[in-house]
Amino acid sequence: MSSDQASAAAWARVDEYIEMSLHKSEDTFARALRDARAASAAAGLPSIAVMPNQGKALMLLARACDARHVLEVGTLGGYSTLWLAKGVGPQGRVVTLELDEKHARVARQNFKAAGMDHTIELLQGRASESLAGLDRQVASGTRPAFDMTFIDADKPSTPDYLGWAVRVSRPGAIIVIDNVVRDGEVANSHSTDPNVLGIRRTMELIAADPRLEATAIQTVGEKGYDGFLMAVVAR
Repeated sequence: MSSDQASAAAWARVDEYIEMSLHKSEDTFARALRDARAASAAAGLPSIAVMPNQGKALMLLARACDARHVLEVGTLGGYSTLWLAKGVGPQGRVVTLELDEKHARVARQNFKAAGMDHTIELLQGRASESLAGLDRQVASGTRPAFDMTFIDADKPSTPDYLGWAVRVSRPGAIIVIDNVVRDGEVANSHSTDPNVLGIRRTMELIAADPRLEATAIQTVGEKGYDGFLMAVVAR
């Protein structure tokens, strides 16, 4: 076994230990999460959802900032959406955006099966169009500004998603962007990978925006080496 393989195996063991030690495994919500992952896999969706410890981190972050209105860009099968909905509680609202019709269909089934479809609003279609519509609603006062945004969609478009997220956020809101380290390639200024370029451009925009204060954290785990970015919109 190579050193890289040994490291990956150790990261996976720690992820499993964290989940077994700190997550409730037999309550209704835990079963709904497992069912959502199983349904997504059975439908052939790509295995790129957040890990359980990452999902719970999103839930805890939503609770910590007392979020009641959360925006998610990139639904997939709705696994992270369920965690966010748990974070906002039954009186809160999660608006999640998904381009792929099949993904949206599976996600809606998962929301209903979990009994959380009343908390989640899924907008299927191009995110840019959905975000423009949300911006108009927030500007007109017909929809409250968002307390938290989670961006986990196509990386080349992340700079655009960030711009919209700032527009529809309240002062003090949190914006979380997943998969920003790209196996360390984010530090490669010569990269031609569109995913890396999208994240690097996002970081440049954040650094130049006086409304945003941000950092990024490297992570390891069952899904390998990556990281996330967290920004706060100025009050």
